[in-house]
Amino acid sequence: MRKGKLLSGLIVAAVLLALPSTALAADPEGVATLGDDLAVALDFLWLMIAAAMVFLMQAGFAMVEGGFCRAKNNTNLMTKNLMDMAVGSLAYFVVGFGLMYGASAGGLVGTNGWLMSGSFYDVTMYRDFMFQVVFAATAATIVSGAVAERLKFSAYLVYSVVITALLYPIYGHWVWGNGGWLAELGHLDFAGSGVVHAVGGFVGLAGALVLGPRFGKYTKEGRPQAIPGHSIPLATLGVFLLWFGWFGFNGGSTLSGTDLRLAVIMVNTNMAAAAGAVAALLVTLFKTKKWDIGMGINGALAGLVGITAPCAFVSGGGSIVIGIIAGALVVLSIFGLENMRVDDPVGAVSVHGVNGLWGLLALGLFADGTYDGVTGLLYGGGVEQLVAQAIGAITVLAWAFLGGMILFKVLDLVMGIRVSPEEELAGLDIEEHGSPAYPNFLTVEE
Repeated sequence: MRKGKLLSGLIVAAVLLALPSTALAADPEGVATLGDDLAVALDFLWLMIAAAMVFLMQAGFAMVEGGFCRAKNNTNLMTKNLMDMAVGSLAYFVVGFGLMYGASAGGLVGTNGWLMSGSFYDVTMYRDFMFQVVFAATAATIVSGAVAERLKFSAYLVYSVVITALLYPIYGHWVWGNGGWLAELGHLDFAGSGVVHAVGGFVGLAGALVLGPRFGKYTKEGRPQAIPGHSIPLATLGVFLLWFGWFGFNGGSTLSGTDLRLAVIMVNTNMAAAAGAVAALLVTLFKTKKWDIGMGINGALAGLVGITAPCAFVSGGGSIVIGIIAGALVVLSIFGLENMRVDDPVGAVSVHGVNGLWGLLALGLFADGTYDGVTGLLYGGGVEQLVAQAIGAITVLAWAFLGGMILFKVLDLVMGIRVSPEEELAGLDIEEHGSPAYPNFLTVEE
C-alpha cells in the first residue's frame, strides 16, 4: 500500500515537473532576445562556458580530497562529491533557486520561483540557473573534506540537501538577491568569498567539531600527528583543475561576455593563487624546515578564495598582496586548528572559511576605485566599505557556523552521524559502499 502511494506521488511529481508553466515566457527559443541585442549572445555563451568550467571544479575538489585522504576511504569521498552535484542540483532546482533569487521578503528570503515556476522556457532564467547551480554544488562539496573519513554517508546526503536548499541560498539572497539586506548595506562579494566559500568552510567547521577527530590523529598526550594522504599526485592534479575552474568562477561573475574587466579579473585570480602557493610554501619551510607540497596546494587554494570577493575591484599588485596574506593565513590556521583538536583532513576550514573572511575584508582594504567607484581604506575610501565588509563577514560566520551546528547536532540525535570505530578503522569504502577504490591495493588495517 505504501509503495503504491509512493509510486503515485512520484508520478504526480514527475508530471508537475514536466508541465510548462501557465506563465510561459514569450521567447522560448531566444530569437526575440537576440534580435533586440546581438551582444546578448556573447553574454549567454560566456556564462555557459563559465558554468562548465565551474562544474569541472567538482572534479578538482574530488581529487584534492581523495589525494589528501587515505586509500581506504576514497570511494566514499568520490561518492560524496558526485552526490553534491546530483542531489544539490535537485534541491537547488526545487527550493534553493527560488529562495535565493525570488521576490524578496524584507531582504531576508526569496518568496517565489519554486521548481523554477513561471520561468519554463525563459532562456535567460535557464542561463542564470545553470550558472548558479554549480556555485551551490561548490558550497556543498567544501564540507566533504572537513568531515572526511568518519561521517556516515546517509547523514552526508541529508546535509547536502539542506545546504543547497536552505543554508546557502538564504545567505546568498542577503548578498546577491534583489533587495538582500546585506547588499542594501553596501556589502560586496563579487564572486563568492563569503557566499560560497565561507558558508562551506564554517559549516564544515561545525561538522568537524560535532564529529570529533579521527582515530590516531592525536596521541594520548593530546599532541596532533599527521595522517598522510595516499596520493600527492591526485591532490596536485586537483589543485590545477580548481585553478582552471576558478577562471570561470570569478570571470563568469561578470555575468557578461562584454565586460572587459574580465581581463583584470583573470589576471588577479591567477596572481593571487600564485602568490598564495609561494607564501604558504615559504611559511611552512620556516616552521618545519621542509618544502611541504600539501601546504603549497592549500596556499594556492587560499589565494584563490581570498581573491574571489575583490577580484574585480583591485589591481594586479593588490591581488599579489592579498594572495601572500592568504597563503600565510592558511598555514597558521591549519596549525592553530590542529592544536585546538579540530581535525580537518584537507584544511577546508582554513582554506575556505578563514580565507573567505579574508577575501571579504580585503575588498574593503584594497579596492582602488577603478571599478564601479568602489574604494577601500588603503586607497583613501575611508572605513565605510570596510565596515560593510566586516558586517558581512561576521554575518556569514555566525549564519554558517550556527546553522551547521544545529544541522549536525540534530542529525546526530536523529540518526547518528559517525560510523562505528570498526568501520572507521577498516575504511568507509568497504563498510559503506562495498567497493574499494583500489581493489588490488593492499592496505594495512590501522
